[in-house]
Amino acid sequence: MAEIVQQRIEDRIPELEQLERVGLFTKKEVKSIIKRATALEYKLHRLIVNKEDFIAYIQYEINILELIKKRRAHIRYKFKREEIEFPIIQRINSIFKRATNKWKDDVQLWLSHVAFCKKWGTKGQISKVFSTMLAIHPDKPALWIMAAKSELEDRDSSESARHLFLRALRFHPNNKKVYQEYFRMELLHCEKLRKQKQELERAAMDLGEYEFSPEILSGKLVEVVYRDATGKIKEAAFVISLLNIAAIFDFTKQLQDSILQDLQTNYTEDSVTWDFMAKRELDAPGAGEELQSAKGRASDINRREERCCQVYEEGVKSLNTESMWTCYVAFCLERQKRKTNVQELKEQRQERLLGVLHRAHDGSLCCSSYQLQILLSSGDAEGAASVAMAATQRYSQSVSVWSLSLQTLIQLGSADVGKLFQDALTHVDPKESLPLWQLQVQWSVANQSPEETEAVFKRGLLSAVPAVAMEMKAAYLDWSHTTGGYKKARKTFTSANTFFCCCFCEDLWLAYIQEELGPLGQPQNCSKIHWRAMKFLEGESVERFTSKYTLHQTGHI
Repeated sequence: MAEIVQQRIEDRIPELEQLERVGLFTKKEVKSIIKRATALEYKLHRLIVNKEDFIAYIQYEINILELIKKRRAHIRYKFKREEIEFPIIQRINSIFKRATNKWKDDVQLWLSHVAFCKKWGTKGQISKVFSTMLAIHPDKPALWIMAAKSELEDRDSSESARHLFLRALRFHPNNKKVYQEYFRMELLHCEKLRKQKQELERAAMDLGEYEFSPEILSGKLVEVVYRDATGKIKEAAFVISLLNIAAIFDFTKQLQDSILQDLQTNYTEDSVTWDFMAKRELDAPGAGEELQSAKGRASDINRREERCCQVYEEGVKSLNTESMWTCYVAFCLERQKRKTNVQELKEQRQERLLGVLHRAHDGSLCCSSYQLQILLSSGDAEGAASVAMAATQRYSQSVSVWSLSLQTLIQLGSADVGKLFQDALTHVDPKESLPLWQLQVQWSVANQSPEETEAVFKRGLLSAVPAVAMEMKAAYLDWSHTTGGYKKARKTFTSANTFFCCCFCEDLWLAYIQEELGPLGQPQNCSKIHWRAMKFLEGESVERFTSKYTLHQTGHI
C-alpha cells in the first residue's frame, strides 16, 4: 500500500514544481499539498474505505483547481495549462472512476462526475461516463435523456443523441418523457440545419460540399418520431404535449396542423381533447381598432370566451360525462375569477358560470367541490347546501367529500351538522375517519356546550382505530386544560387513566409535571408521574422525555 501511495505522490511532483516555478504557489504551499494529498491517498487504500473519503479527496483537488484559476487571473498568467491543470483533472477523473466502480448504485456520484467534466472542459470524458453509467442503470429514463441532451448540447452530435434515444426506447418503449425529448431533439436538429442552410445561402456559398438531408429539413424525420410515439401511447394529453413542443418552432405549421387533425379525428372520446380545443379559441386573432379602449378589449375577450363555450357545448353534446362537464365548469370558474374593471364582462362571466353549473348539477355531472366553491362565492347559500347534501349521498364513503360538505354546511350555519357528523362516521372507513373526528371536535368546541363537546371526546376515545383514539386522547386533555385549568386536566387524566397510560406523548407528561410544580399543584407527585412516564413511553419518546425533563430540572425550559 505504501509503495502505491508513494508512487502516486511522486507522479504529482512535475505539476507541483511547475506551480512553484511560475509563481502560482509558494514552496510552503507545495509542501502542504504533498502532506495533505498523502493523507488522503492513504485513506483510499485502507481495508475498509468510505465513500466520504473519496468525495473529500475529489473536493480537495477541485479546490486546488479553483485556487489555480483565481491566481492565474490575479497574476495574468495563461501558460502551461497542459502541465499544470491537465494532470489534476486526469487525477480527479481517475478518483471518480475508482469511486463509481465501488459504489455503482450511487447515481448522484455518477452525476457529480458528469458535472465536473462539463465544468472543467473534459467533454470527451462525458460520453464515457454516461456510457458506463447507462450500462449499470438502463432502467432510469431520466439518465438516457440527460445523456442524449449532453451529446446534442455539449458535443454537438445529433447522431449520437438520436442513437441514445433509440436505445432508450428499447428499454422504455412506452415512456412519455423519452418520446417527448426525442421529438424535441429532432426539432432542434432540424431548426439548426435550416438556419445553417439559410446563412450559407445568404453568403452565396456553394452548398455542394455540405450535406443537408431533405428528410430532416422538411421535418419528415420528426413526423416519423410522432407516428411512432402516438402508435405506442394513445392518449390525448400526450398528443397535446407533442403539439405544444412543436408550437415552439416557427417552421412546424404543417406538422401542427397534422397533429391537430389527428387529435380531432382519433381522440374525441377524451374530455382533454375538447378542453384543449376550446381553450385554443382564446388565442384566436382579435379585432382591430376597437381594442384601443377598455370596453373594446372587454368585448373582444367576451367574444373569445363565447367561442370557447361553443366548443365546450359541442363537447358536452358529444361526450356527456362528469369529466367533460368538470372541464367546462373549471374553465368558466377560471375566467370568472379574472379581474376586470368592466362590469358588463363581470356579469356575463357570472351568468355564464352559473348557467353551466346548474345544467351540470341537474344532470349530476360535475365535481361537487367546484359546485360548492362557485355557489358559496356567488352567495347562493341554499344552492350550496343542496349540493353539499347531494354530494354526501352520492359519495357516501368519501372522507374528502364529507369533509368539504360538512365545512360548507358549518359555514352556512346548518342545524343538521351534528347529525351529519354521525352519519359521516357511520359511512366512511373508520381507518380514514381521523379528519372527520378532528373537524367535529373543532365544530363542537365552537358551537356546542362543554358537556356535548366532552361527549364527542369520549366517543372518540372508544374508537377501535389507534390513530383516532390517540388523537382524541391528546386533544381531550388539551381541551380540559384550556377550559378548566390544571384541576380539570388532572381530573380528566385520572378519570381516563386507562386510555392515556399506553401512548401519552412526552410533551403532555412534561406538562403534567409542570402543573404539579405550579402554585396549585402537589410537587410530591412529580416523582410518581416521572416513573409512570418512563414506564409507559416507548422508543425515541423515552429519550426525548428524558432530555426535556433534564432541561426542565436545570432551568433551561
